Amino acid sequence: MEARPTTLKRLKLGKLKVVRRSLLQRYEQQPFISCLAGFYSCRWKRYQRERTEPGKCCCNMRECMFFPLLVAAFCFSLVFLYTWGEGKNDYNSFDWYNYGNLGFWFLWSLVILIVAAVLFAYISLLLVLAMCLLAEGQQLYLHWSHKIGTFLVLGFSIASLFALSILWRDHRKTVRLSFQVTAPYLHIGAIAIMVLLAWPVALHAIRADKKVTQVIIVGPYLAILLFLFLIPLGMYSPCIREMGTLGPKPALIGHRGAPMLAPENTEMSFLKTIEHGGDGLETDVAISYDGVPFLMHDDTLRRTTNIEEVYPNDTGKAASFFSWDALQKLNAGTWFLKRNILTGTCGSAKSWMSSSKSRRLNAICRSGKKAVYIPADALAPKQHPSIKVLWLHNSVRSFVQSVAPGFQHTMGRKAPIEDLLKHNIVKLNLVYTEMSSEDIRKYAEANITTNFYVVNEPWLYSLAWCSGAHSVTTNAVHLLKNLSQPLFLMTPQQYNIMWILTDLTSAFLISLIFALHWCREKNLSSCAQDNNPMIESGGSYNKFKTELSNMPAVLA
Repeated sequence: MEARPTTLKRLKLGKLKVVRRSLLQRYEQQPFISCLAGFYSCRWKRYQRERTEPGKCCCNMRECMFFPLLVAAFCFSLVFLYTWGEGKNDYNSFDWYNYGNLGFWFLWSLVILIVAAVLFAYISLLLVLAMCLLAEGQQLYLHWSHKIGTFLVLGFSIASLFALSILWRDHRKTVRLSFQVTAPYLHIGAIAIMVLLAWPVALHAIRADKKVTQVIIVGPYLAILLFLFLIPLGMYSPCIREMGTLGPKPALIGHRGAPMLAPENTEMSFLKTIEHGGDGLETDVAISYDGVPFLMHDDTLRRTTNIEEVYPNDTGKAASFFSWDALQKLNAGTWFLKRNILTGTCGSAKSWMSSSKSRRLNAICRSGKKAVYIPADALAPKQHPSIKVLWLHNSVRSFVQSVAPGFQHTMGRKAPIEDLLKHNIVKLNLVYTEMSSEDIRKYAEANITTNFYVVNEPWLYSLAWCSGAHSVTTNAVHLLKNLSQPLFLMTPQQYNIMWILTDLTSAFLISLIFALHWCREKNLSSCAQDNNPMIESGGSYNKFKTELSNMPAVLA
């Protein structure tokens, strides 16, 4: 008779130890959970929160419907941030485009980048909080203010991507090119995220009391993981190449000089290009009303001169309709300082105009032995033996060949090799979005070199280098000249090792996480059943854990 009370007392004490251990594990983490729930749900007090019952959904129906929107907002904001960030090469063109339409200068590209980064950081924080709450077995409840914020991020990202696809269609080509450099790093980042997600996925999958629920949780996760494991099979990059096959560094052609350091198409701009080791100059020639050639890119003088101060009534007038005397009264340098593009001084630079300035161009190029690219339909400066002039414009090509047979002719579009050789084309001057290592190699075999414009970013220059480009036209000679090798360069063997190690390491960690959750749940279930005789043999462990979650906060 005495043995039975003793045994019953021991069993009750065992049950009490299990309950006590479970409650201590819960309350030791309360400050951490309070912060998570406070920032995510604005529920800072313990009685406001609810734990997810084992085998049950992590949130109510309304939250289940909204959570995919949170994930969608994260995905769209990430895509837009990456898309806009990789478009940095064309920020200057974007800002000048807005200046031409709005009439005032502002760094719109930088503002958009900052807004995109802030919105992505905000939505990422919400998603991280949600994942942490799920990992702690807490029910999700997103506060209404965050729901409004999620809708705003989702709407802004979708609208921005749509506007880019309509107004800046070539930007999609830029993004596709960027994958040839960033794809290996994006792959590693995506795998790392999947490893982190394994913790909440394993927790809720193992606790689910129905096989269907487990399949719904684990199935999509494993499908995405398998896709990420195999995606490198379809990746191509010219920067993954055998050792010793990398060609020479592309020559750097100053786009209207060095427009990041000095006003474009001015003597100072050309001198800056040569000072920083540029290999050539690209410029634009126009003809004044009285027949004097001068260097100007735009149709009007509004962007690069102080015409609004000197001739306020003629700001929309074509540059070629001004006489040379009128043009000499303009200043082509003050705008540069006013728009805060240069840190330093550039004086009161005059635009490079007239034949006398053309002779000065000869002298500068002769001293640095630089090539000159003139893509305009006007007579170029008189050729000097040490200068290589390349003519781009198609409409007067025959005339230029007759008056300047020494000029080398280029074309601004891709064409069959037979046609290029027929017209004595020795170089293609292509927009960088048309970059293709296969086409570059094909033209090189016919002794036709390729130049790409306008390449300002190191990653894009690295891609041109790996693709075999002969030269690039750039605004950033001072930055690209310092690159000693492409930013991303490895052999196929090195990349395969990196890919396989990444996949194997992530697979091991994910398997370990699932195993830890399975062992923890199994041990807790066995311990509860061994120390609780009141649980019927056919009873459910989930029922016992539900009882634990409803126990009083303090045990005597």
